[in-house]
Amino acid sequence: MRKYLVAAVLLVFTFAAKAQPTINSPSAKPNPGGLYLKLGLNLANISTTTDGRVDEANMLTTFHAGMIADLPVGDAFSFQLGLLLNGKGSKTEIYTTSNLNDNYYKVKTNPIYLELPANFVFKVPFGNDSRLYFGAGPYVAMGIAGKTSGEQKLLGITSSYEKDILFNNDDPATSGQEDASVNKLRRFDYGANGLAGFESGKIMIGVNYGMGLAKIGSNEANNNDQNKHRVWSISLGVQL
Repeated sequence: MRKYLVAAVLLVFTFAAKAQPTINSPSAKPNPGGLYLKLGLNLANISTTTDGRVDEANMLTTFHAGMIADLPVGDAFSFQLGLLLNGKGSKTEIYTTSNLNDNYYKVKTNPIYLELPANFVFKVPFGNDSRLYFGAGPYVAMGIAGKTSGEQKLLGITSSYEKDILFNNDDPATSGQEDASVNKLRRFDYGANGLAGFESGKIMIGVNYGMGLAKIGSNEANNNDQNKHRVWSISLGVQL
């Protein structure tokens, strides 16, 4: 995951360098800001390694939607504050043999959060009324809904289930006392965003990587980076 984020940042720097000569062009407009309706696709996962990677995990396709206020603090900088419905989670598949028709266990966790991102964004004008942008900042989120579903096959018998996600304020260090399970998650999440994209006229198109810093459940120790949200997002924003 991290190598893709680095590649995205390098790509933006490359575009920015090429666009630099147009910053003082008479056709380049200053940073206008505005209120944007934002929606898009999420590719969500949950870290599985002690250093925060998602090796051997499967992305879950979900969504985000909400509002972003782009507040200019100069011709080249903005502070972006948003309120989003943001889908996160992951898919897990475990097979007991190489034959995929034999015994297996699959589970999909798809929590929905109400998320508040606060990003600092640098913009580089190019062309007429267009800008490249990249930035970063923190986010905080509160779990409000979601589903966990599973399917297993054992000795030729297949069974499945679906449960609502139950949010609480549990402590990852006390899973035994709190009856931890895949459909019980901590209510509050927080982390950091890295973003890049371009805007032209009333349209904003961008990519975002959200790296969760909080444990999402009660089934891991506190002293590693397992069990944290990792989300790639592709979004379209339309200025209101």
